Amino acid sequence: MAELPPGIRLITSFTKDQWYRAFIFVLTFLLYVSFHLSRKPISIVKGELHKHCTTLQIIERDTHEENGIHIPPVKTLYNNSRCGWEPFDKSNYKQLLGALDYSFLCAYAVGMYLSGIIGERLPIRYYLSGGMLASGFFTALFGIGYFCNIHSLWYYIIAQVANGLVQTTGWPSVVTCISNWFGKGRRGLIMGLWNSHTSVGNILGSLIAGYWVSICWGLSFVVPGIIISLMGIICYLFLIEHPKDVNCTVKSSADPEMQCLLRSNENCTKPLNLNGGYEHFGNGNAAISFTGALQIPGVVEFSLCLLFAKLVSYTFLFWLPLYITNVEHLDAKKAGDLSTLFDVGGIFGGILAGVISDRLKKRATTCGMMLLIAGPTLYIFSAISKMGFEATIIMLLICGALVNGPYALITTAVSADLGTHKSLHGNAKALSTVTAIIDGTGSIGAALGPLLAGLLSSSGWNNVFYMLMIADACALLFLLRLIRKELQCSLDQTLFKEH
Repeated sequence: MAELPPGIRLITSFTKDQWYRAFIFVLTFLLYVSFHLSRKPISIVKGELHKHCTTLQIIERDTHEENGIHIPPVKTLYNNSRCGWEPFDKSNYKQLLGALDYSFLCAYAVGMYLSGIIGERLPIRYYLSGGMLASGFFTALFGIGYFCNIHSLWYYIIAQVANGLVQTTGWPSVVTCISNWFGKGRRGLIMGLWNSHTSVGNILGSLIAGYWVSICWGLSFVVPGIIISLMGIICYLFLIEHPKDVNCTVKSSADPEMQCLLRSNENCTKPLNLNGGYEHFGNGNAAISFTGALQIPGVVEFSLCLLFAKLVSYTFLFWLPLYITNVEHLDAKKAGDLSTLFDVGGIFGGILAGVISDRLKKRATTCGMMLLIAGPTLYIFSAISKMGFEATIIMLLICGALVNGPYALITTAVSADLGTHKSLHGNAKALSTVTAIIDGTGSIGAALGPLLAGLLSSSGWNNVFYMLMIADACALLFLLRLIRKELQCSLDQTLFKEH
C-alpha cells in the first residue's frame, strides 16, 4: 500500500470535533469582521464630507479679482465641490458629524439590551443572518445619498439609527455561538485571537472606504454594505449554533478560572438564588431574565468598566482619522490608512490580555493593569503625535494595544465566563443576555465618547485627550473591588497551601 501524502496525513490527524470547531472559529470571525468593516467608513469619509477650503477659496478669489472678475462671497463659501458635502460644509461641521456618530451608537446601545433577550428566544442562524442583510441595506443607504444628491441631515441620521439597531444582532449571537463550541481551558487566548476580528474589520473597512473616499465617497458605504449582505447569506447557509447539532462533543462548562472572582463571602462555591430569574417556555428551555442576569457576580462591575473603556476605544474609532488629518495635515485617504495602525495594535493588545489573564487566572486584574498604563500613554500620545510622523506610528500601535486590550477581554472571555457562571446550573441560554447587558452598557460609553469628542475638539484636541484619560481612570475605578477579591482569593489559597 502506498504511503499517504503528507497533506492527507495532516488532514486525517484532526478529529471531526476539531475540524468543526476550526470551521466555526473562522466563520464567526469573518462574520463579525464584516460588521466592523461596515461601521468604519463614516470615520474615513468625515474628511471628505467637510473639507478645509477657506485658503483655497481666498486664493481663487484673489486670482479672479486680479482678472477683474467679481465673485459673490455667499455662494463661494459653501460650495459642495470645494468645502464638502452639504449640510456638513458649515462651520459647525464637527457637531454635525458628531451627531451622526451619536445617532448610530445611541441606537446601538438601546438596541443591544433588547437584542440579547430576543436572541435567546430565536435560532441564532436566522437572527444573525437577518440582521446582517438588514445592516447591509442601511449601510448602503447612507452611500446612496451621494448618488441621489441628498443633502438632508435627517436622511443620514435615520440611516445611522436604523443601522445601529440592526447591528445589535451581531455581537450576542457570535459570542454565544463561539462560547458553545469552546470551553474555558484557554478561553482568554482563544477569544483574544478570535476578537482580532474587530481590528481586522476596522482595517479592511478603512482600506475599502479609503480607496473610494476621494473618488466617489458613496461607494465607501455601498461596497461594505454589499459585503456584509453576502456574509449574511453565508451565515444562513453554514452557521452551526451548537456542537450537539452535528453530534460533536460539548465542552465542559466547569468554571475554574473564575472561582476567585466569583466567590461569595467565605464560600467560593456558594450558588446564587436565581429561582425568580428565569422565564420558562413550553419546550422546556428557560431564558434568564434581565434582573436575573444582573445578579450574577461581576456583571455590573464589568459592565460599568466597559462603558468607559468603550468610550475611549470608539472615540479613537470615529475621530482618529480626522485628528490625524488636522495634526499631520494629510488627506482623508492617507489619514485613514495611518489610523489602521491603532487597530493593528489592538490585535496584539487583545491577544496579550487573553494570554496574561489565562496565566494569572485573573481577568479583572489583567484589565486593571492595562488601564493603569493606558492613561499616561494617552497623554504621551497627545504630545508626541505633534512632533513627527514616525513618533505617531509608534504611539498608535502602543495606544491601540492598551486601549483595546481590556475592551477585547471584557467583551469576549469575561462575558462568556459570566454567562456560563456556575449559579446558572449549565443553562447556556443566559449567555446572550449577559453578553448583551455588558456590551449594551459599554455601548452607552461608545455613544457618549464621539459626541463629547465632537463638542470638545472645537476648543482644542488636548481637551479630548483629557476626557479620554478621565474615562480610563473611571474604568479602573469600577474594577477595584473585583481586583481586590481576586488578589485576596489568591492570598487565601497561598496561605492554605502553606498550612
